[in-house]
Amino acid sequence: MPIPFETLIPYGIIVAMFGISGGGLSAVRYWQNGGKRMRRSCDQWDMVMMERDRRLTGSLRGQSDAPIAPPGFELNNPWKAERRII
Repeated sequence: MPIPFETLIPYGIIVAMFGISGGGLSAVRYWQNGGKRMRRSCDQWDMVMMERDRRLTGSLRGQSDAPIAPPGFELNNPWKAERRII
């Protein structure tokens, strides 16, 4: 007994919508990362470096090869000194 093709149309629509939304989400993430792949399993050091890159270039994934840092980076150290117990 054959299945009428009309019963498969909703399933085709559902599969197509999953494909379109997945592709759109992938494209938006790619565009938000400046055309680079998404970072995975970032640790504390990666977060510090991403924040530094954002301050240097204005983009979270951007990097700069300028030999001289822009103004405001004279005393710009993300690592905080601990208080010594003497």
